[in-house]
Amino acid sequence: MASIKDIKRRIKSVANIKKITKAMEMVAASKMRRAIEQVLKTRTYANLSWETVLNLSQAMENKNNPLHPLLAPRKKIKKIAIVLISSNRGLCGGFNTSILNKVKSSILKHQTQNGNEKIEYEFILMGKKGVSIQKQGYKIVADFTKLDLTSEIKEVIPVAKMILDDFLSGHYDKIMVAYTDFVNSLKQIPRVKQILPVEIDVEDEYLGVVGKDSRVGLDKEFLKKKQEKHKTKEGIEYDYIFEPNPKEVLDEMIPRLIEVQLYQALLESNASEHSARMTAMHQATDAAEDLVSELNLYYNKARQAGITSELAEISAGAAALDN
Repeated sequence: MASIKDIKRRIKSVANIKKITKAMEMVAASKMRRAIEQVLKTRTYANLSWETVLNLSQAMENKNNPLHPLLAPRKKIKKIAIVLISSNRGLCGGFNTSILNKVKSSILKHQTQNGNEKIEYEFILMGKKGVSIQKQGYKIVADFTKLDLTSEIKEVIPVAKMILDDFLSGHYDKIMVAYTDFVNSLKQIPRVKQILPVEIDVEDEYLGVVGKDSRVGLDKEFLKKKQEKHKTKEGIEYDYIFEPNPKEVLDEMIPRLIEVQLYQALLESNASEHSARMTAMHQATDAAEDLVSELNLYYNKARQAGITSELAEISAGAAALDN
């Protein structure tokens, strides 16, 4: 058994760690409340804007000519860019590990096209912890600064501009965003969502997950019912009217809607990160408290053993004097 002095030193050390983790838990809780407030304020708008994009994509499918290059799927997929949103710091449980595992699972499932042609993946990072993806052999083409709490959409505009330019130039055939979707303070779901090109018919369970999100309720059946609702008495389906012309309107509209999707993904990830960190620090505080209780028990046992030993020595000395 360790000496009483060593046990007291360890109790003091663990108690100091408990104070630190408790303070970190309170800071994370404060940031989490602000992040959740932001994500709930914008979620409805982001979902409705995505519905608008899906409606435009559906309208494009009914025409011979694409409405806009950002809505036109590529016949052959050679290179895909993934915008990976992670945290800047650790101590947030399995937050970063979960999103990295999700990304790797998605890539492994879709490594090839038509069973033979290999697809190349490149990463655009938002968050310092995402750099570990490079150890898996993947290329990082850009690393953008990510704030702990995102307050304005302008923070994602450089990322949006880069992916829009690269997609329109043909450098990438698909753009994905990997983020952690906030459900509640105890549950966060890592997701990989396709944002370019906009496709309503994405059936796999990893890519294009938003089309299967029951909270959003946007899928091809939803749009079909909406079209049926807006049919005229003569059976003519509704159409879009663009003023002054489709190109000018969509050149301004589609990039803004894509920016909103990136912004919402960043807000969801921030809320998930602070929730995960608060939970991790709460568990660390509880573990430190349990360890202090256990060390106090060891300390009392060691102290009692010391007292018993001293009494035994005194008794033995007294007996020796009597003899």
